Amino acid sequence: MFHLRSAFRSGCAALLFCMFLPPVLSAQHSMNTRIIIDFSNTASWEPWMPVNDVVMGGVSSSEISATDSGTAVFRGTVSLENNGGFASVRSGPAEFDMEGYDGIRLRVRGDGSDYRLRLRTTDSFDGVAYQQTFGTTAGEWITVDIPFADFTASFRGRRVPDAPALNPANIRQIGFLIADRQTGPFALEIAEIRAYVGSD
Repeated sequence: MFHLRSAFRSGCAALLFCMFLPPVLSAQHSMNTRIIIDFSNTASWEPWMPVNDVVMGGVSSSEISATDSGTAVFRGTVSLENNGGFASVRSGPAEFDMEGYDGIRLRVRGDGSDYRLRLRTTDSFDGVAYQQTFGTTAGEWITVDIPFADFTASFRGRRVPDAPALNPANIRQIGFLIADRQTGPFALEIAEIRAYVGSD
């Protein structure tokens, strides 16, 4: 009887212990992703620079800055005055080393607006950018997976149909843009950017 009670107690303890362990999927999830930019480490991502419609005579504005909670916020105001209508920020050129990965995973909290993730494969200020739009839910943290195959090439707002497909091994710049006649104040909070494999 003693051994039966002892075994029962041990089994209950083991069950409770297992209930509080993180699921196996979490470990697999982390193995199939790699952090590209952790915005809690400001030294790893500053300085990003704004590129707004003022380059075309517009008056939109934007900035990206660190928060006290270890994230970054891309914020500003979009205006259609003087034929403007977009605001963006981007990283400096760097070796992001995403060869062998299937896409980019974002952890963001937006304001309900649509944003574009933009990638460049050269160190040039201008030139072809690869972009894809993603939506946000106002005030809520969401995880967004964007396969590299979904990015389309554009140049100054126009698609470039004969551009080569995006090669993740060549990505040199990462940025965010808001456009599409979404005017007024905006704010997109970003916790991290990861590269991922598969659809875990």
